Amino acid sequence: VICVYVAIGQKASSVAQVVTTLQERGAMEYTIVVAETADSPATLQYLAPYTGAALAEYFMYRERHTLIIYDDLSKQAQAYRQMSLLLRRPPGREAYPGDVFYLHSRLLERAAKLSSSLGEGSM
Repeated sequence: VICVYVAIGQKASSVAQVVTTLQERGAMEYTIVVAETADSPATLQYLAPYTGAALAEYFMYRERHTLIIYDDLSKQAQAYRQMSLLLRRPPGREAYPGDVFYLHSRLLERAAKLSSSLGEGSM
């Protein structure tokens, strides 16, 4: 199993602590870390989950099983809200754009188990 850990808007020290724990347990041999920390621009925090999903899909289509962990998508929603407000898009509930829930569902629905003809990889 290839693990993809996506840290969105977390403190750099928190991400470093997770990486240290993974190293101590020998998990970094099969783990990819995608990190856009709290001091990263909102655009990069918004894109981080898509980067992680693309990496996981790469291995899935190469007949590997993958596990992707988004930590956490609420920070991506905040980044998306910032971008949308700057673009003067009309806000919805709690100033979030109306399509933020669609955005997350579309991301999470990329998870799949491929058929045997496609190699049986999973994400």
